[in-house]
Amino acid sequence: MTPAPENLPRTAGALRAAGHLPRSIKTEIHDNLLAALREGRNPWPGIVGFDRTVLPQFERALLAGHDVVLLGERGQGKTRLLRTLAGLLDEWTPVIEGSELAEHPLEPITPGSRRRAAELGDDLPVTWLHRDQRYTEKLATPDTSVGDLIGDVDPVKVAEGRSLGDPETIHFGLVPRAHRGIVAINELPDLAERIQVALLNVMEERDIQIRGYTLRLPLDVLLVATANPEDYTNRGRIITPLKDRFGAEIRTHYPLTVAAEVDVVRQEANLVAEVGEPLLEVLARFVRNLRESTVVDQRSGVSARFAVAAAETVAAAALRRAALTGEHPAVARPVDLEAVPAVLRGKIEFEPGEEGRETEHLVHLLRRAVAETARERFGGLNLRPLVEAVSNGHLVATGERVPGADLLAALPELPVLHEVAQRAGVSATDEPGRIAAAVELALESLYLARQLAKDSDDATTVYGP
Repeated sequence: MTPAPENLPRTAGALRAAGHLPRSIKTEIHDNLLAALREGRNPWPGIVGFDRTVLPQFERALLAGHDVVLLGERGQGKTRLLRTLAGLLDEWTPVIEGSELAEHPLEPITPGSRRRAAELGDDLPVTWLHRDQRYTEKLATPDTSVGDLIGDVDPVKVAEGRSLGDPETIHFGLVPRAHRGIVAINELPDLAERIQVALLNVMEERDIQIRGYTLRLPLDVLLVATANPEDYTNRGRIITPLKDRFGAEIRTHYPLTVAAEVDVVRQEANLVAEVGEPLLEVLARFVRNLRESTVVDQRSGVSARFAVAAAETVAAAALRRAALTGEHPAVARPVDLEAVPAVLRGKIEFEPGEEGRETEHLVHLLRRAVAETARERFGGLNLRPLVEAVSNGHLVATGERVPGADLLAALPELPVLHEVAQRAGVSATDEPGRIAAAVELALESLYLARQLAKDSDDATTVYGP
């Protein structure tokens, strides 16, 4: 962690002399969000596709000072959005040095810190906390206990001689320790209902109850959570009183456009080989087709992680093919798309009755995505010269052992090939692999339009008349 700047006040007296005034966490986020909006800065770096839908609602909820639950299917970026909240906090905030709950030096809340503040006065030592340390995330698992979230009696402190009625015998849980920060609970419905009840006082009265204790600690936390819609019926639910205490429930969604889907893949995927824009569009349309398919369980959803994993799989197939052929650089071609259905079949939930036909459905929807992308890229382009060249004996082979240069060498010099490359964002002077990727996409589209035939064996595919 980056050390705090040396010029920051190190005692409560110096902090007070510097004119520092305590602010609540919600006021801090409110002020910093407004400042970002007024200055034209993007307060949500890395969030794609929510600009006109989710983000305006989220911003309104934060400006109103509401606790928020994000509701949406898996892989819609809910957790990613919550993690960007830390960027709306002040970079450094003062806390009492050694305090258990990151208390403000001018507003101590625990008995121990109040005693120290009374004894030391202006000499109370101050340390500084970075904003990244003020964001706490918890995955709600069924075995989570009240002690984990809120706290419990610490037997060690009791054994040291303190009485059971002493508030200082309490070991604080995750929520109190996030005082003056953000608490994010992922998959909130997975929390047992009796554990959810423990959050009621935290959200409304802002105090905590532990066994026989009622501690009037004015906790200052922003509570945010995520939930999947199917969780309300399949695995659990958010209890009604807790739902009532959230100021805002915001629905998230998958990317609404092909361009947004491609942007997500570009941002998130770790590609070990070059994957051109046309193939990323194919994968984006493939995922959108899956989300609209009646054979896929839409209650489970098709995560954006599927598109990311598909792109990484295609890149890996291209890298392997380049290693076999000695081609450099490694550039993905449509032939590499064949790896996607087999590798990623397990990431999709199908409707009952589709057992045994999963790969068939995936292959069909992938081919449809190829045809749609080719139609978008090559619409209005006369590919008849390419069909005639293949029909006149210029058979074109592709496969994991066929370099891009060999694929291009099988065809005569045709002006339409330059136009195909241009439509795919490739110039005539580019590497053969990039041009071959564009030409192969055109050949595959002609096969899907039944203007060419395609024969395949284990390693090679041949386009012919």
